[in-house]
Amino acid sequence: MLTLKYLQQELNDFGNQVVSDARTNLASSGKVDTGQLQNSIKSTGAVFMKRSITLGISLSYYGAFVEKGVRGAGGVRKQTSTFNRRNNKGKIWKQKGKGSPYSFKEGVKPSVKHFIEWSNKRGLNPYAIRESVYRQGIEPTPFLTKAVEKNIKTMPMKLQEAFGLDVKSTVDFIIKSNFKK
Repeated sequence: MLTLKYLQQELNDFGNQVVSDARTNLASSGKVDTGQLQNSIKSTGAVFMKRSITLGISLSYYGAFVEKGVRGAGGVRKQTSTFNRRNNKGKIWKQKGKGSPYSFKEGVKPSVKHFIEWSNKRGLNPYAIRESVYRQGIEPTPFLTKAVEKNIKTMPMKLQEAFGLDVKSTVDFIIKSNFKK
């Protein structure tokens, strides 16, 4: 007979593997600059309640934005590019985060402080980067979704046996207790 402790350990191992794969996916996608997002992904463990099992994985708010993407405010470009010989004035910004539950509201731009370090490393103007992110949005990078989908294929076999044996012992107990009455 399998114990609750065994089931909890199996689910915790699954959660730790998902977190490990999510961090690997994030690193391979090139989204790791400071490592803060990568370090914010944690497995909070399995919790057994009356009629449900919960496995918690926590990450920062920015992690949710990276996972789902952010819709840009859109709009029209107001000036020409000094680096591009063709005139791109009046062209509509390309939207990146379509279908995302998150979006930038018109007139509320993100703070420049979030882009200073990144833009200085690349020799770009942080105000131009802020404007671009505000107008275009952030493209989704499903690092956590891919990790869960990859690991969910291996989890059911481990836990199917565990729940199968647990269900069998529960059915045996119910049958024995009903026959006594």
